[in-house]
Amino acid sequence: MKIYNFSAGPSILPQSTIENTAEAVKNFNGIGLSILEISHRSKDFQAVIDEAVALFKELLEIPEGYSVLFLGGGASMQFCMVPYNLLEKKAAYLNTGTWASKALKEAKLFGEVVEVASSKESLFNYIPKDYTVPADADYFHITTNNTIYGTEIRKDLDSPVPLVADMSSDIFSRPLDVSKYGLIYGGAQKNLAPAGVTFVIVKEELLGKVTRPIPTMLDYRTHIKEGSMFNTPPVLPIYSAMETLRWLKGLGGVAAMEKINLEKAAVLYDAIDSSKIFTGTAKEEDRSIMNVCFVMKDEYKELEPVFQKFATERGMSGIKGHRSIGGFRASIYNAMPKSGVQALVDCMKEFERNH
Repeated sequence: MKIYNFSAGPSILPQSTIENTAEAVKNFNGIGLSILEISHRSKDFQAVIDEAVALFKELLEIPEGYSVLFLGGGASMQFCMVPYNLLEKKAAYLNTGTWASKALKEAKLFGEVVEVASSKESLFNYIPKDYTVPADADYFHITTNNTIYGTEIRKDLDSPVPLVADMSSDIFSRPLDVSKYGLIYGGAQKNLAPAGVTFVIVKEELLGKVTRPIPTMLDYRTHIKEGSMFNTPPVLPIYSAMETLRWLKGLGGVAAMEKINLEKAAVLYDAIDSSKIFTGTAKEEDRSIMNVCFVMKDEYKELEPVFQKFATERGMSGIKGHRSIGGFRASIYNAMPKSGVQALVDCMKEFERNH
């Protein structure tokens, strides 16, 4: 039976990434050594990180003046690194979910934080629209895709101050105008690579302006100067990221990927909207194309565990909703094939016919 991985993260990866990484673990570049044991300062690995950076810049059309970094600590480390490096007096945050809330909490350790808007009162089922970003803020932070609640900001916002975005779960899912951002970061384990590496795209002119001393490891300038090699980087996940970026380029790049993603999401949302027993949880205008959240309608609520078992038995792995909201969540990241989405839809329709 084919197993389809709908997990929110660590999540599905392209088959070529898995196969080529497995081969590199056994024999990297034909040198007779595993990538798990080579020096990160070897010419063989330097070529990997150079290509990964080049593909980042090419696929996202990153302009001059930005650096691409590969760091440790996950996106959660960036919750403190961002304010450590950028917050002098005040920062603005848009609160759209659990991860945005955590980022906001960390920033409060470094200065004044203004929550410009929040959708917490309705269990984060929409993206706030009417808010004002303080013109005297050092930066404005957003979380573009909210994996738990299934909402997404699918456009590049205009901000009066440097825009900082956590794009852990939707990076490379659509074209970006990187010039509108001061800093973009994310954990790799949603849409790029295995857990263990964090990407940062940072506009260099924003750095070095805070008066506080910054610990060496938490200073972006350290890692820019050393090419992400100040200390041993997460070698294996960086290699996997390079393979995923090669795969993405082979598909035709980010614009081609967005077209596929929109088609996949439409198939699943159409099935939910036309169902007599399932219903979506996010406001339609703010629905994520990465994480599709849905529940049983009230009169069918008792069937949720029954459907969970039914779907799992048919190869639908990882569709259980986050514990904070229940129901179901299908994460259909870049690597999820259309056939996987169709298999889930067929499963849902079969269940509905039986009930």
